[in-house]
Amino acid sequence: MFYMRTSISSSGGAEERLRQIELVTDTALAHLESDDLLQEMLHRSSDLLDVDTAAVMRYEPASELLVATAAVGIEDLVRQDVRSHVGPSFASAAAGRRRPILDSEEDPSVLLPAFQEHGISTLIGTPMLAGGDVIGVLYVGTYRARRFSEHDVHLLQLVADRIALAIRASTTHAERAATKALQRSLLPTKLPAVPGITLDARYVSGADPALGGDWYDVFTLPSGHIGIVIGDVVGNGLPAAIIMGRLRSALRAYALETEDPAQVLHKLDRKVTHFEPNAMATVAYSIYDPAAAALRISMAGHLPPVVGKPSCRSSLAPVPVDPPVGLGVTHRDRRTSVIELPAQGVVCFYTDGLVERRHRSIDIGLDQLCEAIDPAPAGTVCTRVMNKLVGAEPPDDDIALLTISHSETANTPSR
Repeated sequence: MFYMRTSISSSGGAEERLRQIELVTDTALAHLESDDLLQEMLHRSSDLLDVDTAAVMRYEPASELLVATAAVGIEDLVRQDVRSHVGPSFASAAAGRRRPILDSEEDPSVLLPAFQEHGISTLIGTPMLAGGDVIGVLYVGTYRARRFSEHDVHLLQLVADRIALAIRASTTHAERAATKALQRSLLPTKLPAVPGITLDARYVSGADPALGGDWYDVFTLPSGHIGIVIGDVVGNGLPAAIIMGRLRSALRAYALETEDPAQVLHKLDRKVTHFEPNAMATVAYSIYDPAAAALRISMAGHLPPVVGKPSCRSSLAPVPVDPPVGLGVTHRDRRTSVIELPAQGVVCFYTDGLVERRHRSIDIGLDQLCEAIDPAPAGTVCTRVMNKLVGAEPPDDDIALLTISHSETANTPSR
């Protein structure tokens, strides 16, 4: 049997409710770590709403699951990793509903059995939204039968919104830190020392915290040749960085099987198409042969490198560009081209964050890059390029820059 809880209808009561809800996310909680913060918010929310249990179910769009993330009064939901499949229409339905779910018939994702086993009599779930995105569902329950009033429902939605914003802020910070750590861990710890050439690279994270799919790699092959990779995963944030790590490892493995760059990218394309069906990346893979002073290169949707020669204006390498990996065009043959690296010459690889700017044609950035490159040791070239195209302003997008110089003047490779 349900009962109607006495609601505060006066303006003073409404003001008191609004004052109380500030306790859910006051500044004193800012020092807490993510898990502790969420737990404390649920404790305060339970007291404010006068309920016996509260649980946050985070929404995972990729798997279409609600996953128990934090709980009070029913903590084993989290310990047992309780989850519920909600289907493809859940997010749009939850975003459009903007109101609590009062019974299990309205929402098939309600985990009523798990709550009933603990003697929960009344259960209500509220979508947690932040910036129009569905973060998850806040569930509250009571052991005694209870009918939630309109004031209760409104207060519950306010609490859910506050928790959603806190989760979004905490997640953004944590994912940004994890993305940067993953990016840095996957960069080469030391560039190979190769007689007759200098190598140098730069990696700069963009100002947008959602970015994270650029990478470069340099490694010595069993033949003594040097593998050089630069790529950019389509997407952003931690998911893009994770895919980037997988592509980097897979490409290294394929590079041990063949020294034909086109075949390496063909294998990588098959791998991405089959195992990462929603992923796509641009990649340039080249192999430097010291004896021939030349690079064999295959391009998968990536911007062509810039080649600089003495007494000539630097220009984009005239190499054919095949489709990105993951596009699904696996039947098309990929091509390998040759770029000569003459004495005092330089080849510069880069990702689009270096040359692309909002409200400006990319051709302008490419022209500036060509102007900035003059034959010199790799470290000098990288410094000139970054000063010319980046300067002191934080870039919008991630930037990876990798230079190989056939210079008689050696310099110490750096990251």
